[in-house]
Amino acid sequence: MKYLIVTGQSGAGKSACVRFLEDKGSFCMDNIPPMMLPKLMEAFDTTSTRWTTAAIGVDVRSGEFFDAHAVVQMIRELRRNGHSIETVFMAAGDETLLARYKETRRDHPLSQEGLTLTQAIAEERLRLQPLRETADYVIDTTGLSPREMRKKLNAELKGMTAEEPPIRAEVMSFGFKRGLPRQADLVVDVRFLPNPFYIESMCRHSGLDEDVRTFVMDHPVTKEFMVKFKDMLSFLIPNYREEGKHRLVIAVGCTGGAHRSVAIAEAIGAFLRESGLPTEINHRDLLLEQSRWTAPPEDGE
Repeated sequence: MKYLIVTGQSGAGKSACVRFLEDKGSFCMDNIPPMMLPKLMEAFDTTSTRWTTAAIGVDVRSGEFFDAHAVVQMIRELRRNGHSIETVFMAAGDETLLARYKETRRDHPLSQEGLTLTQAIAEERLRLQPLRETADYVIDTTGLSPREMRKKLNAELKGMTAEEPPIRAEVMSFGFKRGLPRQADLVVDVRFLPNPFYIESMCRHSGLDEDVRTFVMDHPVTKEFMVKFKDMLSFLIPNYREEGKHRLVIAVGCTGGAHRSVAIAEAIGAFLRESGLPTEINHRDLLLEQSRWTAPPEDGE
């Protein structure tokens, strides 16, 4: 097991770093009292887990449990005992820290000691100096936006983490008459395709049945659409991943959610799986539509 100790100044991006490492596949714990580190590592040493890297946030939020000199000595001792440990120190200039605290309106951890924000930033910097001097990586986030910070973390910590997992995709069919799926990232309206519902032999079949699927997918307009949409996905997915997106929900809609949308959702899902993306396919409104086909007619019908 490889351990990454994440520490540094409050407001410099420690929590963002821990979340980043978690997204990269590390086991993560934030704000751990330092004396718990040996026990935590012992637990990992005696347990079979799927993780190969653990990222642990340690800083002044631990209050009286935190002493930077003691943490440095503890890390050295743990390394002598055979543990693979690297430390990441997150830093930022005073003006950036002041601006971030004013923006979030959160209290500095040392404000409970009766210090002003400016005094707390200066005092914390002094207390953390032993950890900064011995850190394997010092990452300065002065002036960086969250997006820029993530890019810097990706550049600075490359090779320290497990391989980033691929985007997980969900392809969902739905009917517009029941509303848009709120969780969708991309919504595709396929009501421009010919509708098999109006063909008597197919109206009570769905896009999962061969006759409906063939009718929808063999239409020239569908073939042209699929070429263009696959090309768009091939462009979008690497860029989504570059921006840190880990789940993509594609919603494909037709009128009722049983014919065209189902057939197209199945085809898109198959394409994504062939492209190497873990992909789930579900049909939100299919069962509701099928229940209407078999329900007895209401009074007046």
